[in-house]
Amino acid sequence: MAPPQYALVAYVKSPVGTFIESLRREFHPQQAHLPAHITILPPRILQGSETEALETLERICREVEPFQIVLGEVATFVPITPTVFIRVAHAAYRMRELHDRLNVNALQAEEQWPYMPHLTIFRMDTVEQARAALDEARCRWDDYREARRVPVDRLTFVREAGANGWIDLAPVPLGRRLAATL
Repeated sequence: MAPPQYALVAYVKSPVGTFIESLRREFHPQQAHLPAHITILPPRILQGSETEALETLERICREVEPFQIVLGEVATFVPITPTVFIRVAHAAYRMRELHDRLNVNALQAEEQWPYMPHLTIFRMDTVEQARAALDEARCRWDDYREARRVPVDRLTFVREAGANGWIDLAPVPLGRRLAATL
């Protein structure tokens, strides 16, 4: 059995998150259980223990002040993966800096692709399905009238739990100490 993978995400709890979760339920119901999120550290096998990873997160994140991002246009990673997403248009550099600072010690991993801050709408099963859903996702996002600003003030350390499942291990607030530990 392969060791579990871990990731670090920023859940999107605002109206944007509700909008994304609704689109996901409609276009890819098998992923409806996944909450809207922006990945800071993509899935990886730890290079140490969960405790070591949490210590690294606590040390680094308490020195990073919360910030806001603004979401931009809908795009896709086709033909690399059948993923449709929304780009981070403003403060993407803050997300990349945070990723780079946290990709160390027990959390260090060689990324499969260059890190690009984004909010995944859905990952389809095939490239053709992603291409077919892309235009409709763009139209829906163009019609979205709520704020596109998303606060990044709390991250969540998660562990893989079976196919398409993740367990929240610990909230990681930016600019202060961990709220809970394992």
